[in-house]
Amino acid sequence: MPTELTDYDPTLGNKFVFVTGGVMSGLGKGITAASTGRLLENAGFDVTAVKIDPYLNVDAGTMNPYQHGEVYVLKDGGEVDLDLGNYERFLDIDMTFDHNVTTGKTYRHVIEKERAGDYLGDTVQIIPHITDDIKRRIREAAEGHDVCLIEVGGTVGDIEGMPYLEALRQFAHEEDDGDILFTHVTLVPYSKNGEQKTKPTQHSVKELRSIGLQPDVLVGRCDDRLDPETKEKIALFCDVPVDAVFSNPDVEDIYHVPLMIQDEGLDEYIMSELGLESEAVPEPERHNEWRDIVTREATDEAEIALVGKYALEDAYLSIHESLKHAGFETETDIDVLWVDADEMDDAHADRLAGADGIIVPGGFGARGMGGKIEAARYARENDVPFLGLCLGFQMAVVEFARNVCGFEDAHSAEMVESTPHPVIDILPEQYEIEDMGGTMRLGAHETEIEPGTLAYDVYDDTACTERHRHRYEVNPEYIEDLEAAGLAFSGRAGNRMEILELPEHPFFFGTQFHPEFRSRPGRASPPFVRLVETIVETDETDPEEVTA
Repeated sequence: MPTELTDYDPTLGNKFVFVTGGVMSGLGKGITAASTGRLLENAGFDVTAVKIDPYLNVDAGTMNPYQHGEVYVLKDGGEVDLDLGNYERFLDIDMTFDHNVTTGKTYRHVIEKERAGDYLGDTVQIIPHITDDIKRRIREAAEGHDVCLIEVGGTVGDIEGMPYLEALRQFAHEEDDGDILFTHVTLVPYSKNGEQKTKPTQHSVKELRSIGLQPDVLVGRCDDRLDPETKEKIALFCDVPVDAVFSNPDVEDIYHVPLMIQDEGLDEYIMSELGLESEAVPEPERHNEWRDIVTREATDEAEIALVGKYALEDAYLSIHESLKHAGFETETDIDVLWVDADEMDDAHADRLAGADGIIVPGGFGARGMGGKIEAARYARENDVPFLGLCLGFQMAVVEFARNVCGFEDAHSAEMVESTPHPVIDILPEQYEIEDMGGTMRLGAHETEIEPGTLAYDVYDDTACTERHRHRYEVNPEYIEDLEAAGLAFSGRAGNRMEILELPEHPFFFGTQFHPEFRSRPGRASPPFVRLVETIVETDETDPEEVTA
């Protein structure tokens, strides 16, 4: 697992932008912060981010996706909230577990220090010990960067968030005024008569000020841009300049948010307030690749079935985003068809049959296994482009073992411990590890790729480094039989099978790793790009093919 931060040496000269949220959760303060960071990077600054999650979990690894969406995996193996994925995608950076601050991490570290006698008999309290640890983590994550964005999860007024807001109050007291900016994102709803209502924002700012924090910037989330009268009212009652009130209306795609807030001038205002304007790249000379990428018009279409068990887009957010990135690169408009693996036979089989391509994603637990195996069989037998990720990779192995090798009742020992053919199993060296997550293969690992294979063509290299999150592996005892029957393992890491393919299939590709975690706009994941390219090429060569 990632290591804890070391003690902080307080001689830094960073700029800090704190982002809080009010009225309700899920307003998009993370996207607002990430979009701001994207624009600051366009202006020539080195930007990083910290996500504060006030829950007591040490990390997001054991959380149900229905509560917080997907578990995003960082390069060092940190299992974190999906918002860190958005920061990596928008800023095009690789973050570490140190960039995610949770209550569990903070309290555990302080308690461990108390048990070790580090506090020399002091009574250990929220203030100063917990708040000092929070500030330390923020400063260390910011070290070496021009600007650090710090998003405080939850909503102002939540009891679990109070120590963090107190830490921010102290932080502002300790740093120069010109080095800190507080941005508050709130909801501006419409009344029945179509009036934009500012009262929720007023109450939210009042709550923030009662804690000792005065926002410097207010961002109103609304269906449309804020009316001038609305901005003036918010400025008057919340004690900020009218120029410090910005709109962040709904847009067609999250990747258009930087364009929206740039039009609003939020990036210029932040640079001015932080004294960054003299160092910035002049606006006419700024890098506009982002705008070019995300506004590129599609010339092709594709429908791709996503066969999973969580009927929630956020549970597979990185896959959805990777498909967007592949769509940007191939100029393809991609429509994702949700296929419930647990109900496929009863309700969703027609979606599978009508799709141009199929993705079976990762996951844990036995629910929906039958549908995932059936999806792999359908793709294999009907030459439908297929991408299996992690568990999807494993279910493709199970399906092949059953229906091609003739290993009746072959399965993963994770799902059926008593299976007579455990083609997926824990490797012997993992059995002695007892801690939850201890047997997991987490983070970035290198895979060796065999030349002359589809994998080599996809990655254009003899190796790739991708992120992992799994416990079970292809059982080495069955590899010889599987390959003799036609399944090729073209990527390996020692005795671990990392990539599979079917040489005679248009595109049947599986990865034990999660390539979606490294995909970015302008730097799309190679397996996703090749999946979409194969679909487009198939449609072009077969005019009778039914497409989206």
